[in-house]
Amino acid sequence: MKATAVRHGAPSRERMIEATGELLQKQGYAGTGLAEILAVSGAPRGSLYFHFPGGKEELACAALRASGESWKRRIEALTDAVDDPLEALDAVCKMLGDELEASGWEIGCPIATVALEAAAGSEAIRETCADHFAGWEALVVDRLVARGMAHALATTVATLTVAAIEGALMLARVHRSRAPLDRVARALRAQLAARTA
Repeated sequence: MKATAVRHGAPSRERMIEATGELLQKQGYAGTGLAEILAVSGAPRGSLYFHFPGGKEELACAALRASGESWKRRIEALTDAVDDPLEALDAVCKMLGDELEASGWEIGCPIATVALEAAAGSEAIRETCADHFAGWEALVVDRLVARGMAHALATTVATLTVAAIEGALMLARVHRSRAPLDRVARALRAQLAARTA
């Protein structure tokens, strides 16, 4: 497997993080071995424990944080450009659907695969995944509160939104169709329109 996102001119620590993030997103924690990470990143074997003395778990947490932050920044940039929360919701769901479809249904949320598979076995991974989802929810809360929604209601709407989109991404991936994401986007839009009317 060739990891197209890995910048081969980057320092070995960054290359390992990028390669690990892409591999985790596609094949999960158990399916991603250290030998594969080193092969994809092109990093020397000795650099792994130099940069990540905690081994695979520490590297995976760093990769999840980096890929989750990158994903959140893209969503923030998209929603910053749109004032209407309904249009922002449509834009985010369209972007996520476009990316998933363009990847051949392999690249969804950068955290979800590992969250479902490995969070129960590693407290460090669980905390990293929880931080990602909390950050995404906080982004939604901030946008809704800025538009006048009460904080408690915005928190509920944010949890519903993140949970629905995450579930829709999983369904779209397994069905190899963006239809679940499109349907969830329409349902969320209707819910949000009713609450912001």
